[in-house]
Amino acid sequence: MSRASRLLALLQQLRRRRSPVSGPTLAKELGVSIRTLYRDIATLQEQGADIQGEPGLGYVLRPGFTLPPLMFSVDEIEALVLGSRWVAARSDARLGAAAENAVAKIRAVLPASLRDSVDAATSTVPFVEPPEPVRVDVADLRAAIRAEHKITIAYRDGGRTETRRTIWPISIGVFERVLVVAAFCELRQDYRGFRLDRIVALEPSGTRYPRKRAVMVKEFREREMARSTARN
Repeated sequence: MSRASRLLALLQQLRRRRSPVSGPTLAKELGVSIRTLYRDIATLQEQGADIQGEPGLGYVLRPGFTLPPLMFSVDEIEALVLGSRWVAARSDARLGAAAENAVAKIRAVLPASLRDSVDAATSTVPFVEPPEPVRVDVADLRAAIRAEHKITIAYRDGGRTETRRTIWPISIGVFERVLVVAAFCELRQDYRGFRLDRIVALEPSGTRYPRKRAVMVKEFREREMARSTARN
């Protein structure tokens, strides 16, 4: 492995982690000596990578240092293209357009030898009918999820009975023709899934809900897994 490739591989290992990782662990993963690892970390720091830590404590790469698209392999490019096609076919129009724009930006900066891989991706997604139309702006819902804010919705169930609820949204699930927001419902005092095509109106509150979204997502997944196991 060339030194340039080794430095990129080190950046990739650091980028994958959110918590500090020890020098010996990194050295073992990269197949280099601990002395070489320390030299490589010093080189990356000199080049602007915000790597914090020291021997004995571990190292972490702070956000803001961008890896060049040149390091994408053909398989990684294909995964990005396939993912963007899946999102474009099944998500809301705004997110679908964002997925296509992201691939276009990546394609524009790739070397010619890899650029053709974007157009010649061997995998594709099956054709599906357009998702059920959504009345509300899904961007407002995504913003509330990122900010961990409560929202109030007017929701119409399958029997067309309409209720007004305050929910704590944590994630949006994309199914074949339906988008579903997973949320804690204050009315039911439990987690619920709400189809976006049945949300008649949405009002952002600007008020944070009292729990961390990451904790709630973990709790929601554990409950869903338990329910699935019980059914089987």
